[in-house]
Amino acid sequence: MPENDYDIESLATFLHITPAQVEKMASRGKVPGRKIAGKWRFSKAEIHHWFEERIGFATEGDLVEYEQMLSRENANVEQLQIPLQLPPQNILVPLSGRTKNSVIEKICNFAGDLGLLWDPGKMAEAIRARENLHTTALENGVALLHPRRPLPNLMNEPFLILGKTLSGIPFGGLRGSLTDLFFLIASVDDAGHLRTLTLISRLISDPGTLAAIRELETPNEIFELLQNAEAELKS
Repeated sequence: MPENDYDIESLATFLHITPAQVEKMASRGKVPGRKIAGKWRFSKAEIHHWFEERIGFATEGDLVEYEQMLSRENANVEQLQIPLQLPPQNILVPLSGRTKNSVIEKICNFAGDLGLLWDPGKMAEAIRARENLHTTALENGVALLHPRRPLPNLMNEPFLILGKTLSGIPFGGLRGSLTDLFFLIASVDDAGHLRTLTLISRLISDPGTLAAIRELETPNEIFELLQNAEAELKS
């Protein structure tokens, strides 16, 4: 079996369900897979993309369960901590973009100026391509910018950027909702991307946290808020 594939048993372990449930989901087309020599095989890249879509519609309870799943699969990897990937210098306040394209360009160039991205233009292009497939803007005014697949050749290590515009802009949110908070998620592999996406999704699911971010004026204040919010989630 290729290294980048799951079989029924390993996917069942990842999803924390039974092999019979996986087989039923695959047979009904509810999870991406293919049969090879009569046996189901599931590409890790396709499963991670499918899982990412599930995160976008998850409840808080679902997100906790997903985070536990991902932690089990990456038990030997150091525990993810948002503040390590999002120090105060990675927080851009204000983000001056007023259009979708300008926000993407400015936030990628900001990462490039920090020395985090080796080719900001290529990252911006990949993010625009991802947004054209399906917007990452949520109804709560947050967008989770990222390419469709991690681009490890553009960076030395994973990082996060948070940009806050002075007012909401049209970014493709449902029912015409405006967006003013933009997280750039730059991961080096699919597993790390999903773990980061899940944790950020938990943080921004709290209306109080979002309201506080919008009220705070300095990167240090926002960093401290996120650090405390993450600590509460893990307590």
